[in-house]
Parts: sequence; C-alpha cells; structure tokens
Amino acid sequence: MGEYINQIWGPEPNGLTRRDRRPCEYATYVPDRLMGRGFVLDGETAADVADAERAIQRLNTDASTLADTEVLARMFLRAESVASSRIEGLVIGPRRLLEAEAARELDGATTDVTAAEVLGNVDAMVRAVELSGEGSVITPDTIRQIHGSLLKGTHNEHFGGQVRTEQSWIGGSNYNPCTAQFVPPGPQLVEELLADLCEFCNTDSLPPVAQAAIAHAQFETIHPFVDGNGRTGRALIHLVLRRRGLAPRIVPPVSLVLATLAGDYIEALSAYRYVGDAASQGAMEGVNAWVGMFSGACIRAVSDADEFEGRMRSLEASWRERIGRVRSGSSTDLLLRALPGAPVVTVGGASRLLDRSFGAVNRAMHELLESGVVRQVTVGKRNRAFEATEVIEAFIDLERQLASPAADTKVASPSRPAPARGR
Repeated sequence: MGEYINQIWGPEPNGLTRRDRRPCEYATYVPDRLMGRGFVLDGETAADVADAERAIQRLNTDASTLADTEVLARMFLRAESVASSRIEGLVIGPRRLLEAEAARELDGATTDVTAAEVLGNVDAMVRAVELSGEGSVITPDTIRQIHGSLLKGTHNEHFGGQVRTEQSWIGGSNYNPCTAQFVPPGPQLVEELLADLCEFCNTDSLPPVAQAAIAHAQFETIHPFVDGNGRTGRALIHLVLRRRGLAPRIVPPVSLVLATLAGDYIEALSAYRYVGDAASQGAMEGVNAWVGMFSGACIRAVSDADEFEGRMRSLEASWRERIGRVRSGSSTDLLLRALPGAPVVTVGGASRLLDRSFGAVNRAMHELLESGVVRQVTVGKRNRAFEATEVIEAFIDLERQLASPAADTKVASPSRPAPARGR
C-alpha cells in the first residue's frame, strides 16, 4: 500500500534562524514494492508503449550508416548526459564539454569544474552501457557502480555508491523537510526497496518501455543516494532497455525530452505516487498516466534522433565531396566516419579510436584540415586538437530542437536552458 507517514522534525541546534530551528511535521512517502504487483495498462497507454517500442527498435535497426561504428550511439550518450545534468542545474554547452573531454584525455583532468561533473555523468552512462546488455542482471551493486562513476572527481565523491543513511528531501529548506516538495522513504527502508526494484528490473512480464518507465519512477521515489539520484535514475532507463534487447545500440536521448517537459514530468511522477492499495483505480490511473507520458517522450526523442542521424549522414557525404576520391578502409575514410562521434579530437586520440598508426592518422587529419572538414583548436594545457565545427553546430541545433516543446524553435522557443544557436 502506497502511503504517507507523518513524522516530527527537530528541534534543530542553535545557529539557524528561529524558523529553521523550530520543530515541525512532515510526511515521508513509502511506495508499494514492485514485485508481486499486477500492472494493467489501459488500451491507450498500451498503444503508446507499442508505438514507442517500434520507434526505438526502428532507430536501432535503420540508423545503420552511423550505428555500425557506434558514432550515433556515442553522440546520443553525450546528449543524454548533458540533458540529464541540465535537469540537475549543471548547464554546459556541447563545445565546452567536448573540449573539456579532449583536455581530460590529454592532461588526465580538466580544470573546468562544471564540465568535470557533467563528464562524470557521461562516465556513468558509459558504465551503464558496459554493465548492461541483453539478458544481463541488474543488482543494487550495478546501480552503486554507476552512481560511483557519476560522482567520481566531484566534491561529493565520498558519497559515490553509498546508499543514504539519513532522511533526504526535495525542495524547500536546506535544513529541514518541513516545506519540501517531496520527502522519500526513511533511510531504514532504502536497501529493501532498492533490492525489490532490481528484482523487478530483471523480470520480463511487462513491455520494455513500460518496465523502464516504472523502474525510473520507483527509483526517483526511493531516492536512495544523497546526491545524483536524477542522473542515476535516468541511467537506469538505459540499463532496462538494453537488458530487454530493445535498444542494443542506441537509447534515444529521452532525458532531453523529459527536461523540456519538466512540468508534465513532475505531474506524472506525482500521479505515480498514489495513496492506497496497488489494485485501486487511483493507483492504476497514476501508473498509466506516468507510463503514457514516458512513452510519448521516447517517441519524441526518436523522431528528433532520426532527424539528427540524417543530418550526420548528409554531412559526411558533403565532406567526401569536398575531399574527392577516398579509398575505402583508409585512415581518411575511417576518420570521416568517426568524426560525428568525436568532433573534438587529437591525432593521438583518433589514432587510438581508429586503431591506426599515429603517422597515418596525422596525414589523414591534415587532409581533412586542408579541405575545411576540421579546424585546429587548442584544448587543455596548450594541446593541439581538431574540431569538426559542423558536427558541434548540428549537436547544438539538436539540443535546441529537443528543448522546444514543439520540436522547432521557430514555432516555440526552448522551455529550458539551451545553448545559443550555432553559427
């Protein structure tokens, strides 16, 4: 039975204002366990789920030109990480992130603190991909490892992978939960709820998109960590969809859409957190409202991903026209295919990426430089790198498009922070 449990907070020690020291009442929300529950999708929601799954499956099947080299997957992984970080208030543009990523590769670290936190999110997404795959098992340790990757190198690194042992809350005062927007279950319930969630993630009784939606909502409701719950919960979407085999290559950037539809996202999550019996009409309506909203976000993400994939395909074709005849399998050929996934790269980094000699890649890079495909830039401690500016501008346009409620900034301006339009 989903329920709110009334609690008393305080009094707080001296050093705070009278209002913050004052004892007060608050209520923690304790969700039903997922195992043993019967989930019934109404006809409309079931149709939305089916549409979302067909779209994701088609994206993984049809985007073969770039997906074969995992280029598209890498770009969307970055896009998902950037968007997921934006939801948490970490705002950074694609060019700045890509330059920081190249600097970290060269220098072992980046001095850009915000970029370091977002790169931690990229690392966590990569870790989620490494830990997942069709038929894989999701455990609490899996989630802890992803969370540890997320916080590595940040000021909260010591919390990485550690389930919270204190009460947390969302919104309101920093000192007590009395005016919070939402208070998750007490710390004594977290381990049990997390184990139940993972057991649910390893079942196959629901369609994959519905399972991913419910898993994400339950994770955000449990809020098992001190920091980084939102980003870890969005990485969990990748785990579920990859485990079920629906998205073996590419998970569309769902977080970009959820960030745009923040009001609908919060409203649907609130509906999911019903009070009463799991079989009640209110509980069923809440689950269907959430799963339907999540399915719609998946469909929208795939639509914009398709458009971006087409733009990358056209861009690569235009590069080949500029250069002229390119021998199949040459370093130049491989570099042209790799650039959409590594638009800021050093010769050494490209050499490792392509598994070709430094000299061969250096010659290929200069061929691209002379043709205007890339330009030389400086990253980190005066290190030379090369930037495919047109890819970065397309990436910026993609994020702006996904930030628009109408999927078109000419029709509706971005509803959340988004990078300035590319040149």
